[in-house]
Amino acid sequence: MLPSAAPPHIDHFLRVVRREVRRFRVPAVGRVARRRDPFQVLISCLISLRTKDEVTAQASQRLFAVAKTPEALARQGIPAIEKLIYPAGFYKTKARTIRGVCRVLLERYAGRVPADLDALLEFKGVGRKTANLVITLGFGMPGICVDTHVHRISNRWGYVSTKTPEETEMALRGKLPRRHWITYNDLLVTFGQNVCVPVSPKCSQCPLNAGCPKVGVGKRR
Repeated sequence: MLPSAAPPHIDHFLRVVRREVRRFRVPAVGRVARRRDPFQVLISCLISLRTKDEVTAQASQRLFAVAKTPEALARQGIPAIEKLIYPAGFYKTKARTIRGVCRVLLERYAGRVPADLDALLEFKGVGRKTANLVITLGFGMPGICVDTHVHRISNRWGYVSTKTPEETEMALRGKLPRRHWITYNDLLVTFGQNVCVPVSPKCSQCPLNAGCPKVGVGKRR
């Protein structure tokens, strides 16, 4: 039977999570975002798909050491990009995607990443998660990025009741206070990587343990 606790007071939960994650490292794309370069955020997001965080960080660092702009990256051959981002998951496919994105940016947008969700979604290989991260972290504009951590934790908290990340995004757009939109992903990704992990979450170590509904949680630590 699912826990019957009330859904969280989201301001309180996020305030606690914000304090908790200070002791953990910021996700790789978040570190890239400190440069305030939408292009580098976009490319790092593409590298990060199905790839461990530290592999993403190292691959992004190697790539941007060689080419930091669409112009410079478009001049790189696909084998060169593959070598720079290896061992990121699906690195061969990602190298083709990255080069293709650079060409479209140069041909249609004068080398500038568009600050528009719908425009970003037209790029081959760019899904809602990536597009929303570029909007929030690259441009500092309101958006809700939902990855596996955000989807899982939002449901565990009982804040939403959804089956897919896209459903979670739409549910959050309808109820999450706008002041939390930009930071929600970074907070929950870090929290989900270190405390509210996918399998056997560390509930005994979690400062939200007493008030968390733990929807769908079976085995826990």
